[in-house]
Amino acid sequence: MKFVDIVQSADWKAEKHVPVIDAPAIVKAGEKVTIEVGVSKEIAHPNTTEHHIRWIKLYFKPENGKFAYELANFEFNAHGESGEGPNKGPAYSEPFGKVVVKLGGSGTLLATAYCNIHGLWESSHEIKVEA
Repeated sequence: MKFVDIVQSADWKAEKHVPVIDAPAIVKAGEKVTIEVGVSKEIAHPNTTEHHIRWIKLYFKPENGKFAYELANFEFNAHGESGEGPNKGPAYSEPFGKVVVKLGGSGTLLATAYCNIHGLWESSHEIKVEA
């Protein structure tokens, strides 16, 4: 078995588990670019002790490169857990992160998200870097 056999993908506008990458399509080489990644942009994903997004990872694969580079790893650790019982805790982490990067060339941003019940999900976003 390989990851390709278990990672799911869909249109984020119709599926609540797909990570959404918000980034420009074109940026200038060496300039700072803000990239946001999250789940539940169009359809709310539950955020309960029993059902939640545990983490999102963001990668960059250069256009002519062989390997992807991890840009960010966002962990969401509070889902209403409490000694009083499930969903009685004081905090709920939302599945959202922001990172600022500088890119030296064009490529693809890739994101993976993990739901504690429905597994791994992925999405991608092409980004062109101009001189």
